Order: sequence, then structure tokens, then C-alpha cells
Amino acid sequence: MDFQSLPTPILRLLKYPPRVMYALGLGPLFGRMVLLLTTTGRKTGLKRVTPLQYEEINGELYIGSARGVKADWFRNIQADPNVKVRVKSRRFRGVAETITDPERIADFLEVRLQRHPRMVGGMLRAEGLPPNPTHQQLAAYAETMAMVRITPTEEVVSA
Repeated sequence: MDFQSLPTPILRLLKYPPRVMYALGLGPLFGRMVLLLTTTGRKTGLKRVTPLQYEEINGELYIGSARGVKADWFRNIQADPNVKVRVKSRRFRGVAETITDPERIADFLEVRLQRHPRMVGGMLRAEGLPPNPTHQQLAAYAETMAMVRITPTEEVVSA
């Protein structure tokens, strides 16, 4: 069973440990790889918090969607690109851009692979890619994927 086929209730349970870590003040430690993204529910209008892995590139945050365009948080962003982000000890508002272009996603995967060769390499090998995939192989793999680029707009001072 791959991550994309996990039932929604199990995926929801996976959200809680990172949220607890941030609530306990461990965001600066835990936030090295995971941020908390707050979107507005496209149907309910309620705030939805999702822990996600990210990469910071040139002051912007990039998040890959393992479930592609089917992920609830991704669909929420398509409906309303204004988001809030909590990463490490920082909180800010931002504007999110959804990206489905396989070439851009392959570029992102190359950065992730370079920065985290064991973790990302293992994930890619589990998906059937070779140990050192080419850009073309990554682009072919990215055909069903999606990602988001978040541009910070305003720091949020919290009490």
C-alpha cells in the first residue's frame, strides 16, 4: 500500500503528532522538515491545519503533494490561495500558487534529493525509481503529482 492510497481517517490521524509537537514549543526542532499549513476549507469555510514537509528555496516555501491534486489541503488552496504558515518559531501569512507542471515538480524533486539524499532517495526507490534518477525520470514520475509554492506576505506576531 502506498501513501496515496491510505484511507482518509488514517491520514487525519497522522496530522496530530506534528501539531502536538508545535503546541509543546518544539516547533524550532520539529520545524526543520515539517511546517503547519492553515488553509480555509473550500466547502465549510473553517480553518484547516495540515502538517507537511517543505523546502525553503530563495525565501519561498515549496510543498509537494503526495496525493497530487486530490489532497484536501491542495484543493483548499485552489479555492483560496491565502494561507497561514507556522514553521519553526515563525508565523506568517502567504499566498500559495498551485503547480502541476511535471518539469517544475522534477526540479523540486532534484532539490529535495540533493538536500535529503537518504530520505528522499528511499522514497523515490520505493516508488520504483532508480537510485540516481535522471531529470526525465523524475518528470515522468511527477506526471501525477502536484506542489505548492508559498510566498510570504506578512509576519504574524502571536501572543
